[in-house]
Amino acid sequence: MKTIKRATILWTLIAGLSAAPLLCEQPTAPAASPAAAIEVEMIQPGDISLPAEFQVALYENLVQEMQKNGGFSQVYRDGDRNAAGASGLVILHTMVTDFKQGSELTRDVTTVGATSITLHCKFTDKNGKVVLERDITGKVRLIGDNLKATDDFAKKAAMVARDNFSSNSTSSSSESKKSGYKNVI
Repeated sequence: MKTIKRATILWTLIAGLSAAPLLCEQPTAPAASPAAAIEVEMIQPGDISLPAEFQVALYENLVQEMQKNGGFSQVYRDGDRNAAGASGLVILHTMVTDFKQGSELTRDVTTVGATSITLHCKFTDKNGKVVLERDITGKVRLIGDNLKATDDFAKKAAMVARDNFSSNSTSSSSESKKSGYKNVI
């Protein structure tokens, strides 16, 4: 009789321990449907005083990264008439929400003086329905000119697009943590 009690307790303990990881697992956000094309609209400076070179570099780096690493078969620029006929189109609207221009000289000498830029990224479908919203921050901390922050932002934005809209994305929560963005929705 003692053996049966011990076996029952042991099996209950094993079952409980094997179910524990399932109970602790964080729910994942539903992935957006795959998209074949993206239209990147011009960067909106919002209420932030953003130098013209940053606005242009943000847009150009963003388009280039979407073409290279965004996972889309077609990337359209703002105002491209061919985008209207594209199937599976996602439109990226971006607005600068924070900008801190650091000092390149100070950063080179003391490793202080980081440049950071945060943009609110809103992905919509053709009808204007919001599919995904994220705040993404680009930074340059140690070595490099201030415009490197725009490149960092573009890489992170392309990763968000690939992870959420590419048909062959394999995103994980660890990748999300490394990409430097926070979910707004």
